[in-house]
Amino acid sequence: MDKIVIDIETKNIFADVGQDNFDALEISLVCAYSYLKDKFFSFEEHQLTEFGKMFKDAELVIGFSINRFDIPVLKKHFDFDIYSVPRFDILDEIEFSLGQRIGLDLLARINIGKGKNGHGLEAGNLYRDGKMEELKNYCLNDVKITKELYDLARSRGYLLVPQKRSDEILKAEFNLLNSIF
Repeated sequence: MDKIVIDIETKNIFADVGQDNFDALEISLVCAYSYLKDKFFSFEEHQLTEFGKMFKDAELVIGFSINRFDIPVLKKHFDFDIYSVPRFDILDEIEFSLGQRIGLDLLARINIGKGKNGHGLEAGNLYRDGKMEELKNYCLNDVKITKELYDLARSRGYLLVPQKRSDEILKAEFNLLNSIF
């Protein structure tokens, strides 16, 4: 079975549809990495069925804040219980470990030396402006960063998390070696 890393982009944002109104958010793009195929994929809205097959067949779905955003937005698009597919959410694991949240950009910069190439709120504008290649580049970059963070957490057992109000850097420890993760 496959492990996949995912990220989604939406055409609109909560400011457009109301806070926590996940059902009103419309998907513009889903990007994924397949460990089994060692390949990155992008799925536009008309290709969600193809992505759904990849998701449903996954042994593990990996992402950053997927439990709070990507999964709730995706669920209306599939005829299976996407919550039944095992997930590893890096942000949730950091919050469980340290009791705090952190942005993907800062987490990536401190751990792998590179960050995001844009901001999620810009994704809707890229879609509306018909800049699909730029949108794919942005989304695929988030998947690459998330994959690198996951791989690093697996190999060394922790990620570094800088503190907001001090220069202190904490270790968010992950016990990944004795599980499917």
